[in-house]
Amino acid sequence: WLIPLSNNIEISYSKCIRALKGITTEHAAPQLYTTLHRRARSSAATPQITTHYTIHPREKDPRWEGVEMERFADEADVVIVGGGPAGLSAAIRLKQLANEQEKELRVCLVEKASQIGAHTLSGACLEPSALSELFPDWKERGAPLNTPVTEDIFSILTEKHRIPVPMLPGLPMNNHGNYIVRLGNFVRWLGEQAEELGVELYPGYAASEVLFHEDGSVKGIATNDVGIAKDGSPKVWTIDEKKWRPGRVEHSVGWPLNRNTYGGSFLYHLNEGEPLVALGFVVGLDYSNPYLSPFREFQRWKHHPFVAPTLEGGSRIAYGARALNEGGLQSIPKLTFPGGLLIGCSPGFMNVPKIKGTHTAMKSGMLAAEAVFARITAESPESETAGLHVPEYSDALKESWVWKELYAVRNIRPSFHNYFGLYGGMVYTGIFYWILRGKEPWTLKHCGTDASQLKPAKDCTPIEYPKPDGKLSFDLLSSVALSGTNHEGDQPPHLTLRDDAVPVGRNLAVYDGPEQRFCPAGVYEYVPLETGDGMRLQINAQNCVHCKTCDIKDPSQNINWVVPEGGGGPAYNGM
Repeated sequence: WLIPLSNNIEISYSKCIRALKGITTEHAAPQLYTTLHRRARSSAATPQITTHYTIHPREKDPRWEGVEMERFADEADVVIVGGGPAGLSAAIRLKQLANEQEKELRVCLVEKASQIGAHTLSGACLEPSALSELFPDWKERGAPLNTPVTEDIFSILTEKHRIPVPMLPGLPMNNHGNYIVRLGNFVRWLGEQAEELGVELYPGYAASEVLFHEDGSVKGIATNDVGIAKDGSPKVWTIDEKKWRPGRVEHSVGWPLNRNTYGGSFLYHLNEGEPLVALGFVVGLDYSNPYLSPFREFQRWKHHPFVAPTLEGGSRIAYGARALNEGGLQSIPKLTFPGGLLIGCSPGFMNVPKIKGTHTAMKSGMLAAEAVFARITAESPESETAGLHVPEYSDALKESWVWKELYAVRNIRPSFHNYFGLYGGMVYTGIFYWILRGKEPWTLKHCGTDASQLKPAKDCTPIEYPKPDGKLSFDLLSSVALSGTNHEGDQPPHLTLRDDAVPVGRNLAVYDGPEQRFCPAGVYEYVPLETGDGMRLQINAQNCVHCKTCDIKDPSQNINWVVPEGGGGPAYNGM
């Protein structure tokens, strides 16, 4: 998000100093017992799971009667939500323009991670076009782009063999001129450049609420409340140096997925002074079999005869997971509204066949900054609303190389929705992209939301996954431990349910509880009721790596991911 205003923007910091625990015992304990006891009696069959204030408003909770929340407000010219490549590029470009024209401009950026880059995860092969526009002297500035691509390998995997695919010039997976990077390190470097230019960075602040003017335009953002009690009151590996090929980029499609499940792998050899590789497995969330586990497909893939030799004798040192916005041009929403703009990965600027979105995200932030700067520094910025509306950003984006790039590949991802699946999509790509460069006079459509694609469990075959061997493949919880994930334990779970009865009544009954498989962090599990006569959903919110897959794939659309207290979540070290 980027939020401009003609005058100032309000940032509201909300804080409660352990309000519930601060109430005297003779008031707090009886109220807590009465409230929970009444809920339990009124819905004995469905234990209460969700306690978050977005579902159970505090004004309706008698425990909050008489409790005052401290509120702190601040004002800025532009507030940017999210310290990723797009947000930081927007902030940098704004300050570059302000400094060039000697204008006073206060730019603030809030980021929910405890440090800039700590929630950034990508096995990134970076196309440096946007970076070169932002900082033509990025090499002299010490940007951590240490590994130019020297070798491109693309494969179709069968269960036991590999079919090599020639990497022809012009194909979207061609990486000549790109760099293999640890994106977290790159984002941290961008943060340093932003601070040097005068951007105010606020890591550890999770934006949880949009503030509005009376006319409905955006006024600013509020960070989330803290001090509320729990009850509501790609892996990176080090490998054998003999197997290390710095600059090598490897991609594959096929096994272990069937032809109708979109996905593939990457394995990048980094040049960071030690034999490091970044590897990962991507599964399209429009898969139909509720028994599929993306995490366990990843573990199976590492045992393929073409992959395993690289990893044997090595050791895993980090783990993470995230969701990618892969809808492409057809799924981009309206990008501007009174008081704000959408930039970066959120609106979906990723080039799906390239598996690259950092360069397009950065460029969107730069274009937004230029459009906003022109409006807020005008002598008399015109706007029908109190929150400045900047449609010029959308126009600039559609005239940029970002739009041309996304338009050329718009049909590649939806072309996989055919009887032949993966193989039909590859044939389509070869004919209409490599030969015609995406100039076909039609635009294919997607098949609907990812959540609507799951079939009932009775119509699908359970998948038997092999047990992890502890050398190449691993269990889920030991992997999550390597993500550095940590949350304040005594806060309402940020994974909220609109209806606590739906998980058992529908998801478990119809789809055999797919959330316990699609979550890459072991957050959701079905456990027996204490009475022994049924099951309940248990949410281990402290494990959450903030990938938001649950919010996307839940077939009932009952899960609503909201931000936890700022600073919580994974602590990726240069992932």
